[in-house]
Amino acid sequence: MSYRRTILACYTGNFVQAVILNVTPILFVPLMSQYGLTFEQMGRLVLINFITQFTVDMLCGRPVDRWGIRPFIVGGHLCAGFGLLMFAASPFLFGSHVYAGLLLGTVLFSAGGGLLELLLNPVISGIPGEEKARVLSFMHSFYAWGHIVVVLVTTLLVFLLGAKLWFVIPVVWSIFPILNAVNFTRVPLAPAVEEHRRTRLKTLLSRRFFLVCMAAMLLNGAIEVTMGQWASSFLETAAGLPKVVGDVAGVCMFACMMGVGRAIYGKLGAKFNLYRAMLAGSVLCAACYAAAALSGNPVVSVLACALCGLGVSVMWPGCVTIAAETYPLAGATMFALVSGAGDAGSSIGPWMVGFVADRASNGLRLGLLIAVLFPLGMFFCVRYLKRHAGVESEMHGAPAGQGEA
Repeated sequence: MSYRRTILACYTGNFVQAVILNVTPILFVPLMSQYGLTFEQMGRLVLINFITQFTVDMLCGRPVDRWGIRPFIVGGHLCAGFGLLMFAASPFLFGSHVYAGLLLGTVLFSAGGGLLELLLNPVISGIPGEEKARVLSFMHSFYAWGHIVVVLVTTLLVFLLGAKLWFVIPVVWSIFPILNAVNFTRVPLAPAVEEHRRTRLKTLLSRRFFLVCMAAMLLNGAIEVTMGQWASSFLETAAGLPKVVGDVAGVCMFACMMGVGRAIYGKLGAKFNLYRAMLAGSVLCAACYAAAALSGNPVVSVLACALCGLGVSVMWPGCVTIAAETYPLAGATMFALVSGAGDAGSSIGPWMVGFVADRASNGLRLGLLIAVLFPLGMFFCVRYLKRHAGVESEMHGAPAGQGEA
């Protein structure tokens, strides 16, 4: 059976995740100008997005194992699509209570995003005969490309349509998840692991190797999202660059380099050892955070932000691959725990940098310097995983694979 259409549907699903996570912040200014909303209310939408995704990750692992992936992944796409439509329809359905509609739309499309985050990885990991690290890395590159496309296209549409027609933009983006939901009703999916063969949750949580893998995923989320969220503000406030330069040179270049790194590993992954690539990425990210924080040269700061995207590129798909290859019989519950750890890091990392920056005389410089702890922690986690992967894989019925190198 050919799974080519399944892989392409997963690539599109990761693009949908980029829409879900990145379209709302670009609409902050139009929403605030049209409805008198505050910065706190806008920030609350982002917080609810991450909380909803984390909650869905934690709640849906066992039900997916019981009833199968297809109904949940189709439902996730539909939630994402109709959530974007609800977000767009808020002024028409909720009258003077527009914010309530924005909240409801955010919860709906975030729940869809949580299901996609949970399920796209096991769909790819379950396909027989594929090089999992390579295909996962290439799939995750579609999030980076999607991030760039969403930022540029949404910004262009806001400029062309004006603030009053902002609601057209979520309607346009809703087309992608709805069409991909139709795709997932038809593409072949690998058979699920039978209940009596599945690795138990209690067993997973008793394994130090798995707990270190979750810690690595948490740190990876912190590395990736902290730079992605703070790069623009840092380059504007600390490096003295205009906002448009910070957005393009910071956010877009970070996402571009992350996509490039994932695409390169997706194309040439068989020639690289995954653990060595992750160790090198950890060192590069630590150097980039330190350079951005300590250098007074704007060019160095821009390069540091961009190269951090390259350094972090292989970490998220790498952590997923390590967990999937070490515990091949764990089912969706394992992916729920790994994804939840990544979401937790994505929330904690940016918050911690902002907390430190608010209390430091040099603001974001000290915040980013403290964030060097994330890639340093990642380095030691990956070293542990590299050292013990072979033995752990043999214990749980997986080939040693990359862990022996």
